[in-house]
Amino acid sequence: MKESVKIIFEELFCRYPALTVCKDEVLKAYEAICETYEHGGCLFACGNGGSCSDSEHIIGELLKSFKFKRKIDPSLAEKLSAMGETGKALADTLEGSLPAVSLCGHPALTTAFLNDTEPMMTFAQQLLGLGKPGDTLIVISTSGNSKNCVYAATLAKAMGIKTVAMTGERESNLSDICDVTIRVPEMETFKVQEMHLPVYHALCAMTEETFFENTHCK
Repeated sequence: MKESVKIIFEELFCRYPALTVCKDEVLKAYEAICETYEHGGCLFACGNGGSCSDSEHIIGELLKSFKFKRKIDPSLAEKLSAMGETGKALADTLEGSLPAVSLCGHPALTTAFLNDTEPMMTFAQQLLGLGKPGDTLIVISTSGNSKNCVYAATLAKAMGIKTVAMTGERESNLSDICDVTIRVPEMETFKVQEMHLPVYHALCAMTEETFFENTHCK
């Protein structure tokens, strides 16, 4: 682990000491995400309500710059710059990105599927079409028992997709299924969600530090 990544990791537990009980699982989640990206895979996320918003939040931090400005691949920047004014504008403005998809979007697909088939399987249906072995799925559920998340995690396991659950402190269906379960030490829904945010911010920041050069650290 790079020193800059280790600093982010340790800072999480300094700022939120209650999360120390999740330390091993947070590290395992980071390692799963890194393994996916090292092999050219994609990260998926899903959840309901506030956890849906958290899923979208995670994807946003991965698809663009988060804590520092990410440069795009130099060879791509060179090709774009050679394509005139439009290409140069793209080369100067675009930010380094990591493949990430929220299964909470795609309303035309999801509403058609839930209307015609089974509403609780819309996450799983999207994962079936988009996922591949070696990818990672983050499922966020304060109870750990959200049926649509359980379906998605079950399919992921069958497809060879790594599974990371973020739940409250109770054991749950997701903790039985998933490779890694980050069980934050709260039970009330809003309190669990408050604990989830610093965890996934740390995971996104650690991943960014791993795959992009932070010139501000020099």
